[in-house]
Amino acid sequence: MSTLTEIAELHTSLTEHETDHLLRLTASWSLLADLSFSDMVLLTPDRQQADQFVVLSQIRPNNRATMIMDDLMGAHESMERWSIARLAYESGTRVVGEVGVTNVGSVPVWCIPVRYGTEIIAVLVRMQGPLRGPASLYEQAYLSIFERLCTMVTEATFPFREDSVAGPGMPRVGDGIILINEAGQIEFATPNATNALHRLGLYTSFDGRSFAELGLPVRVIDRALEFGIPTLEEVSGDHDAAITFHCVPLFDRGEVTGVLLLLRDVSDVRQLNRMVLNKEAAVREVHHRVKNNLQTISSLLRLQGRRTDQPETRMALQEAERRVRSIAVVHEVLSREPGEEVAFDDITRSIVVLVEDTVLALHPVEIVVHGDLGVLPTDIATPLALALTELLTNAVEHAFVGFGGPDNDHVGVVTLNLSHADDVAVAEIRDNGRGVSEEFSLDVATSLGLSIVRDLIRVQLGGTITMDAVPYADGGGTRVVVTVPTVLPASR
Repeated sequence: MSTLTEIAELHTSLTEHETDHLLRLTASWSLLADLSFSDMVLLTPDRQQADQFVVLSQIRPNNRATMIMDDLMGAHESMERWSIARLAYESGTRVVGEVGVTNVGSVPVWCIPVRYGTEIIAVLVRMQGPLRGPASLYEQAYLSIFERLCTMVTEATFPFREDSVAGPGMPRVGDGIILINEAGQIEFATPNATNALHRLGLYTSFDGRSFAELGLPVRVIDRALEFGIPTLEEVSGDHDAAITFHCVPLFDRGEVTGVLLLLRDVSDVRQLNRMVLNKEAAVREVHHRVKNNLQTISSLLRLQGRRTDQPETRMALQEAERRVRSIAVVHEVLSREPGEEVAFDDITRSIVVLVEDTVLALHPVEIVVHGDLGVLPTDIATPLALALTELLTNAVEHAFVGFGGPDNDHVGVVTLNLSHADDVAVAEIRDNGRGVSEEFSLDVATSLGLSIVRDLIRVQLGGTITMDAVPYADGGGTRVVVTVPTVLPASR
């Protein structure tokens, strides 16, 4: 289905600013459809067919069954059959009558000219459905407000530049409306609006009184009356009550003559938001405590390592301490932004700092990072962070031993290249060191660190890992490539 902008560009002579005005109108006109209990279509002359209107947009009411089952957007209607719409367009005044609608028959309509600046650019057609008996008090009030808004459409004071009235997320007519006169006094309130005010503790009679007199000053009403600007405010009361007030100023010949106030009770929504925030705070606290506990374990391992005189035991404790800290890195990030996913870029920076701080190399080594893995699920980020820590540590500690001459003046560079595309994360760790021997195989890895990495990648993450020497012609050294699917099977 084509959009209003596409239809306008293809079939009409409307300028960009005129099209924007009509877009604002259609973003707001659910208010008109609900107040009039009617279907509405927006017409403008076709640029190529002088005797045809083109339908730019269409809307159905939320409080009445639709009369127009067909999708009319982009359709053409004969000006001869829609003669009252042509009269409204040419005269610039509202015309009331009947038109014949396909598959519906003769329908009472209001044809309201849409003005932009000094020009009539379209016609808003209200297709009135049959009323169920005499109009009730509320229906009469709705139709009276609708007529005032129609006058504003013709005077180019509706829609507003500052706001899209009754757009997504805004209060609707069915949520509750209050009509306020130019003196700020309440003239009319629907039952839903009255119930909303009751939630705020107002139980006295409202008719003829202002909100200030009722003890509930609502600043947006004064602003709408004084400046003629649509405004939105949320007013809170006792017992976690929260009501959204949306003020729509009503104009007549450029003067503000009242305010249409739409109310929505958002107490349940705000309570739900608070529950979500509380849950997020609790999750953050859990990750924070896990991080603290892991750091405590890390400190204990470090202290124990310092107390032993056996080099092998000290080395084992240092490696265990580093692995615990690498897991703590993930929980530290999650304690700031809890959820099912985590930004791995933050983890990468922490891993690099961790390796640089804990590894005591006998030669200068620089770690360079290129790219990013983006956002990863937490059940992937934790084992992957541990694996990358082991691989970086292995490269810094072992790639340059006995390499670079008798003075060991070779500057080692370890490069971590990261990429994430098509639900696959790829990490390449490459160094410019001495490389691995031709007989090396990860399947028979002798070090505990490489065995841990192999099992994490292949078994826990369902990925692949390769480790081989880089030919001397390509710079030499060792290259490790880790490939991990970022969408794990449900069974994992």
